[in-house]
Amino acid sequence: MSTRRDFLKLSALTGGAIGLGGLPVAIPDPRPVWHAGRAKRILVLGGTGFIGPHIVRYALERGHTVTIFNRGRTNTHLFPNVEKLRGDRNGDLESLKGRSWDTVIDNSATNPKWVRDSAQLLKSAASVYLFTSTRSVYADFSKIGMDVDGPVHQVDPTAVDRGERLPYGPSKVLCELETRKAFDERSLIMRPGLIVGPGDQTDRFTYWPARVDRGGEVLAPGAPTDPTMFIDVRDLAEWYIHLLERDVTGVFNVLGPEAPLSFAEMLYGVRAVTTAVVSFTWVNADFLAMHEVRPYSHMPCWMPPRGNRIGFQRFDLSRSLEQGLTYRPLAVTAKDTLDFHKSRPAERQAELRAGLPAAREAQVLAAWHAR
Repeated sequence: MSTRRDFLKLSALTGGAIGLGGLPVAIPDPRPVWHAGRAKRILVLGGTGFIGPHIVRYALERGHTVTIFNRGRTNTHLFPNVEKLRGDRNGDLESLKGRSWDTVIDNSATNPKWVRDSAQLLKSAASVYLFTSTRSVYADFSKIGMDVDGPVHQVDPTAVDRGERLPYGPSKVLCELETRKAFDERSLIMRPGLIVGPGDQTDRFTYWPARVDRGGEVLAPGAPTDPTMFIDVRDLAEWYIHLLERDVTGVFNVLGPEAPLSFAEMLYGVRAVTTAVVSFTWVNADFLAMHEVRPYSHMPCWMPPRGNRIGFQRFDLSRSLEQGLTYRPLAVTAKDTLDFHKSRPAERQAELRAGLPAAREAQVLAAWHAR
């Protein structure tokens, strides 16, 4: 199977033609899908947002039976032939009672009470509970190559019951705790970093294909060697299903690739799927900070590798790779994300939810050249 680095080698050979306005490299992603050996009955809590549709679609392709539980308000046209149970994580789980499944997939919870209610209700109705957590549960990113045994936030389990509002990471820590309380060793806890690809409405990766496709001088953050890690939503979804088919449990980091991409590799990889004439101007982290350009929001996918964030984009993925995590080529992710972006209404394309607006980018670049 091709890797991102395989693609980058190919793009290096073709980069000259692309830079002169030639056709972008078209790399197919021919992943044949075979039916699983034993069909599972899978309950997806949510199922119609960003991650869910990719999971449902792939599970159906593999021959599994899927039930979706949600409020019936988002993308209701999806999966007309799939059983849909109506309810609300916030107090209405009635339609789940008296049923059983092999596996529960919970992508939609950031509230520990929701996880507690659903996991306790279903602990005798399912064999495995997969909870999508986050890299943000970790309390310290100062170690390069941290694995799932790294320290997480220490949170008082009674904080939510007392009505305290917790940040995202600590809330997910308590969600993990509620998953383990109900399912113990039958839990499968996944800790992804940035999830990217077609369907993502946050624009945290989409900004780069869209910006590069616009052409011209592009502000590139930090140093070309700064690392970056993310995961294509389809790689995540497919791996989830493969793990559940083999009854794998435990805790896993879900990022990629195995060795982090440099930011230059990512940007030039994105460039290779467009016909735009582009130049990258690298602006160092101190200058960006002085001009209030924030990493990970104004400059998506980028975190300066320094201080207690030096390991933020350098995780140990050995456990995940041993269990079969694989990656699409960067070309596929970038091209499909760009196609998705261009399929959206013009006003949505013009108003990205992450990244620097064009005028602000031009101001920072002008200041950099005039320094």
